[in-house]
Order: sequence, then structure tokens, then C-alpha cells
Amino acid sequence: MAASPRIEFQRVWKRFRRGEMYDSLRDLIPAAVAGFLAADNRRCRQEFWAVQDVSFSVGPGETLGIIGPNGAGKSTILKLLTKILRPTLGRCGVRGRLGAVVEVTAGFHPDLTGAENIFLQGSIMGMGRHDISARFDDIVGFSELGDFIDTPVKRYSTGMNARLGFAIAAHMNPDVLIIDEVLSVGDYRFQQRAFDRLTELARAGRPVVIVSHQLDRIAALCTTCLLLDHGRVVRRGSPDDCIAAYLAATTAAGHVVRTDLPFRVTALDVDPKRPLRSGESFTVRIEGEILSRPDPRRRLVLRVRNLRNARDVFAFDMSESHPTLAVPGPFAVTTSLQANMGLGIFSIEIVAWDPIERREIWQGPRGSLRVDGAAFSGTVNLHPRVTVAPSSAAVQPVPA
Repeated sequence: MAASPRIEFQRVWKRFRRGEMYDSLRDLIPAAVAGFLAADNRRCRQEFWAVQDVSFSVGPGETLGIIGPNGAGKSTILKLLTKILRPTLGRCGVRGRLGAVVEVTAGFHPDLTGAENIFLQGSIMGMGRHDISARFDDIVGFSELGDFIDTPVKRYSTGMNARLGFAIAAHMNPDVLIIDEVLSVGDYRFQQRAFDRLTELARAGRPVVIVSHQLDRIAALCTTCLLLDHGRVVRRGSPDDCIAAYLAATTAAGHVVRTDLPFRVTALDVDPKRPLRSGESFTVRIEGEILSRPDPRRRLVLRVRNLRNARDVFAFDMSESHPTLAVPGPFAVTTSLQANMGLGIFSIEIVAWDPIERREIWQGPRGSLRVDGAAFSGTVNLHPRVTVAPSSAAVQPVPA
């Protein structure tokens, strides 16, 4: 009995070396002499670990999302899984036929046409010509490259390459699917179709690993998630929890102290502390000090963000909400709000907003709340009220 297809990553480390690569003796010899004369610790600093002691496994029907800032090691992990790279330490691999889109043009021969590259990629995946031919029309139809399928791929745009690469990976009957952020280069309609196809494959039992900065897609598609930073796993668990931790860290990292604001905010508190049902009320208390008269380009804004996709749910300009906030001196403001949102974790934030340039210029204290128990789908609770009454028109008997 054949083993179930799965993805394994066991205590993997990957080391790279910073610096230039030399392709001639004329450049290499002076660089080697300079390196020999340099201090040993300088040479040591040229090496860095892109992946550090990372472990995970993905079995049938599981979809793993990998998120994190640029340079966190996400794409390196996918390249290790697809054997583009080899680990320095540890073991990793895929059991089963692999469909992968890790780089836009990876595996494509630039001088071959799109059609020829379909057969080339199918052969690399271990498929016979008959099986590739049986899927050819589906691949071309999904990629929407019918008018260009006999054009060399070196003439393709980045989006065309991505569409063809994904269509091949997703229609060659893969046992395992690995997808990188490459999908984001497609237009919105193609992205939607691609994620629908990923969902279909995952529900059919394929193990899937996906790297994406589209956090709402990660939340909707994945069963588990890894948050990476500098090559290490800093959190693993549900997509919602990892996304919340990622955005919280991003907010903290982006915090900038401003000395030109007409106010200072020292504390923010959200009550109640328990999860809320959609439609329940909660309060936000902020404390601080008005330092000078209001500035029309420095607005104090209370914002609610959905941590699932980083989108604003609600923003409220507090600068003119009460006369006290226009008078220099300390303040304590309590605002009552209704959580008319769907399921998820939400960030409650105080920011300074420039309405002229339409941009955030400062982030202050923040809190969070969780909404659960919603008996609807969507982002907003419209509080439906349903009335059922008998029809006013009597049903007439049908004559015999």
C-alpha cells in the first residue's frame, strides 16, 4: 500500500554567504587576497542563516500558510522543498507528484513556446505525453493564453508567465502543491480563480503549502499557519492567531515617535476583555494630553482594523468629537461602540491622520477584541429582522 503524499520539513537550517560572486580569475584573485588579509571575524559575518531550525509537516487535506516580512525565509523554504536549494542541516522533502510555482519563469525554457513548455513541465513531473495531451486544453483555458500559446515564453509578460505556471502546476494532477507569492502578479480575476482552484485541490485531499502577503487569502484557505521572522518560526497555529501576531509586530516595528503633534496619547483600554458576540457593545478608553490648539493636518483618529486582512473596519475622527479635545490639558475619553462585525480578531488603534495627504503619520497605543458567535457570513452585521405572515392571497382550488 502506497504511503500518503505529504510534505516533511525536519529541523532544517539553510546558510548563505553575503558578498559578490566572481566569474573570472581577474576578479577572484584580488578578492581572495583581500579576504585573506581581512580579520577572521569579518569573513564570519559574511555568512548568515536564512532558515533556522524550522520543522513542520503537511498531510492530506491540510493547507499550510507561511507568512512574515520580506527576508523572513519564506521563499527559501519553498525552494528547499522543491529541491531548488539543498539544506545545510536537517531533512526536507515531498512524497508524491509535486506541482509547484515558486518562481515566475522557473522551469520554463525561454525559447520554447507556451505549448512546448506545457509538455516539458509535464515530462519533468513524470507524466506521459498522452496524459499531458488530455490536460492540455484545460491548462490553456485556465491560463487564458489561447492566442499566445504558440509564442515563445520569453515574449510573455510576468503575468502571462505566472498564469501559465500556475495552470500547469494545478492541472497536472499533482499529489502535492507548493505555491509562492508569484500569484500576486496576476490580475484580481485570475487571483480569484487561482485561489478557487487551490481550495478545490485542498478539499480533494492534496497537501498544500502557500506563501502569500494576501492575508485574507491565507485566512480563508489555510488550516494552519507559520509566522516567520529572520528565518525562525515565531508563531505557529491558526491563521487568525498568526496573522494577528504578524500585524501586531508590524505595527510595533513601524511605531514612530512624533514631536510635532498637538496631542499625546498615553494609554488605551478596551472593555470587556472577553470575546464578544456580533452586535454587542464595547468601550474604548484613551488617556492623554492636548498640548496645543488643534491642527487641521494632525487629526486624532480611533480606528478598528480587521487583523484577518489588515483592512479598516471603522475610523472615527476624535479631534472635534468633544470640546475638551480642543483645549490644552489632560484628557480621558471613553467611547462606546457596537461590534457589528463578523467573526475575527480586531485591532483597536489610535493614530494621527493627515487628511490633506490622506496618510497615517503616527501610531499610538492599541488594544484588541475578538468577535465570535456570529450567525451570518460577511464583514458587517446588518441585524436582520424577519417577519413571516400567511400570504394575503388565498389559494384557489383547481377545478376538476
